[in-house]
Amino acid sequence: MTHKSRKVLIEAKFKVENARQQGECVHEGDTKKWQEDVERLLPLVDAVISQTERRVFKGEKVPAQEKVVSLYEPHTDIIVKDRRQVQYGHKLNLVQGKSRLILDLVIEEGNPADSERFVPMMERQKAIYGRAPRQSSSDGGYASRANLEDGKEMDISDVAFHKKRGLEVEEMAKSQYVYKTLFRFRASIEAGISWLKRCFGLSRCQCKGSERFDPHCWSSVVCYNLVILARHPAPS
Repeated sequence: MTHKSRKVLIEAKFKVENARQQGECVHEGDTKKWQEDVERLLPLVDAVISQTERRVFKGEKVPAQEKVVSLYEPHTDIIVKDRRQVQYGHKLNLVQGKSRLILDLVIEEGNPADSERFVPMMERQKAIYGRAPRQSSSDGGYASRANLEDGKEMDISDVAFHKKRGLEVEEMAKSQYVYKTLFRFRASIEAGISWLKRCFGLSRCQCKGSERFDPHCWSSVVCYNLVILARHPAPS
């Protein structure tokens, strides 16, 4: 593996230097777009070569924020969740209400732990709607005693987590019935997320550049909400 990596690295360095030399010989007026692309890509290729040398040959652990995982979408983050396969993109935090409408969307930078995002997401709900939700049901990754206590301090009467993480049901909700109701509500959110991915384009962004990624995600959410409203109009 190391021998093959070294061979690929040498070829990459040769091609980078060759591209630089060709760029010096080309008239700017003839191939301005080509030169712009090369000038944009060369620093990224240099970064990939550097991180490969550090990680493969020198045995260094390169921080995730220093890694380049895509030449064409350099804003891409490395997403690691427990023991699941590593994914590339951006982590999203969604808030869905009882109405099935998406109430909030946050596009995260990097790969923050879910447990670190529970309180900020609840604070956003308080800032947007003037109060914290009466009840909340969250994925198991958000579960922690600190988040439970903070949620109660924000006047959230029932703070249910999909995984208990050492917490008792009586601590999270007023009864087993309430906890199971919130547990089932959490399962229905997964269906909504799946629908967002399959039918509204949230699984993959075809637009280029970080400045287009956020609008793409928000447009998916808006379209999703419009369909929910059309199917379940408010009573007259």
